[in-house]
Amino acid sequence: MKVGVPRETVAGERRVALVPDSVAKLVKDGHEVVVEQGAGVAAGFPDDAYRAAGATLGDAWAVDVVCKVQKPSSAEVGKLREPAALVGVLQAATSADLLRQLAQRRVTAFSLELLPRITRAQTMDVLSSQATVAGYKAVLLAADTVPKFFPMLVTAAGTLAPARVLVLGAGVAGLQAIATARRLGAIVSAFDVRAAVKEQVESLGAKFLAMEQQVEAEGAGGYAKELSDDQHRREIEFLARGVKDADVVITTAAIPGKRAPILVTRAAVEGMRPGSVIVDLAAETGGNCELTQSGAPVEHHGVTILGPINLPATVPLHASQMYARNVTSFLNHVVKEGKLQLDFADEITQATCVTHDGKVLQP
Repeated sequence: MKVGVPRETVAGERRVALVPDSVAKLVKDGHEVVVEQGAGVAAGFPDDAYRAAGATLGDAWAVDVVCKVQKPSSAEVGKLREPAALVGVLQAATSADLLRQLAQRRVTAFSLELLPRITRAQTMDVLSSQATVAGYKAVLLAADTVPKFFPMLVTAAGTLAPARVLVLGAGVAGLQAIATARRLGAIVSAFDVRAAVKEQVESLGAKFLAMEQQVEAEGAGGYAKELSDDQHRREIEFLARGVKDADVVITTAAIPGKRAPILVTRAAVEGMRPGSVIVDLAAETGGNCELTQSGAPVEHHGVTILGPINLPATVPLHASQMYARNVTSFLNHVVKEGKLQLDFADEITQATCVTHDGKVLQP
């Protein structure tokens, strides 16, 4: 099978779908890999590294399977062979027009953010691998912005107290944020509506904040589910008391396919100490803080609110390595004997295949 790796065209995107190591494995398995010139340069992978891995440089769209990070533009959809396959994070739940275009060109498209949370799919889980990067980088952004040290320091000028970090949401990004903040010496606490993550939080050395009247909101696949209005009101009131004592708040809460829940209100921000920092990792889906602006910093009552977008692209080498391993594992699942073989009785294929045979299958 011929696999293509085009250069990403979304502004600020520095990742690449396959790295040389992954290309070498695909070539060893008998596949032909075509990489667009310069596709991996921004991630630290020059063209010569791809050549050495067995790839050829050329038209990465004239292939059987195109592997991307970001969803394609309308112009890029027009470059796909008819029929061909497309693998990437297509944001299918909010990309109805794209899915119609792909179906019209009879493209078999797989949207990897829809992978089920099952053991067999762990090696393909792009959301988890990229969330690891986002959680790590969020702490570095906070440390660079907050006007104090993270660790406790004993100096000739006196002892400096450590920073207090509160992480809201203990999924993959949240757990990585906890671990990173702890490594930097901060005192860390965390909150999540899923009581099941308490043990994971405490195993990383953080304190788990539990509401007096516990709210349990674990949905399918271990993701958080939406709370009732009364539960959400009690959650917001509880968190307002928690954020006022934090120097740094990192928010990571998301509900698949829906707007991110508001966890930190304007009033809660106004109750924080001047100089405090909020890093909102849910900025791209509306934000967990009421004042967050996607992609832009906000100053309110002396508190800085950061709404970074696409943080994985800011650590492109390692983010690309992990993403490429996910994609390679997925290709090994759907490609057999050099051909795309779809088994719609298979949970992974059924969940991720969004267009096939001229039809939009989901969402």
